[in-house]
Amino acid sequence: MLKIKSYVKAKSLPEAYELNQKKTACILGGMVWLKMSERKVSTAIDLSGLGLDTITESDEEFTIGCMTTLRDLEMHAGLNDYTNGAVRESLRHIVGVQFRNCATVGGSIFARFGFSDVLTMFLAMDSWVELYDKGRVPLAEFVKMKKDRDILVNIIIKKTPMFSFYISQRKTNTDFPVLTCAVALIGNEARTVIGARPSIPVLVEDKNEILKNFAYISKEKREAAIGEFAEYVAENVKTGTNMRASAEYRSLLVKVLTKRAWEAVGGMINED
Repeated sequence: MLKIKSYVKAKSLPEAYELNQKKTACILGGMVWLKMSERKVSTAIDLSGLGLDTITESDEEFTIGCMTTLRDLEMHAGLNDYTNGAVRESLRHIVGVQFRNCATVGGSIFARFGFSDVLTMFLAMDSWVELYDKGRVPLAEFVKMKKDRDILVNIIIKKTPMFSFYISQRKTNTDFPVLTCAVALIGNEARTVIGARPSIPVLVEDKNEILKNFAYISKEKREAAIGEFAEYVAENVKTGTNMRASAEYRSLLVKVLTKRAWEAVGGMINED
């Protein structure tokens, strides 16, 4: 059972940061996961009065406040146009609309859940987190950082021209994913992220440059490269076993989902 001794609705980020330095304090997100934990919280810190529940768009980037709900992300026209619908696809299977109306993007990203569809999708893009104390940090670096008492304020997505695609495998439509896969072609950089391994999503480095010049090679060469790269990812991504799937099954899925995702991106390039 979650037990909260005191509740504070923060009037400013400096106040919230100061309160959060105590190890038994806790920043409140949407409370959808926290409420199910066995934990004693000395001070629950509510950020809902700080205007951090909006998505703003400029010519250079999207800035997403930490208290923005998953439903707001799912329904944002600008984000979905930019990602070819991948953001919506990464969110629409998460439990249900009522749940997504409560769960926050800040809670999903800061917690670094291994099963997070949100984290998988955001890692594929040119994403950054804005921390109160440390400032802007690339998301790929943030997920490797040790958890501390800093506060995640915003998530930033750079609007670099991109083709992206998201795909996941689930036993049932609204269950936790068995495996997730997000890919993005940003300029000449091919980014592939595998999540629900079941550990933290991993950004796969194309060390052999199999997908080099992906947008400029012929359709036949692209198809061959996709097959080779899917094999490479399956061989280099470590998977594990839990109640939803075995490591062996997940490794098979890595190959299949990677291939399907890059085939989808290839189709977008041909249409463009």
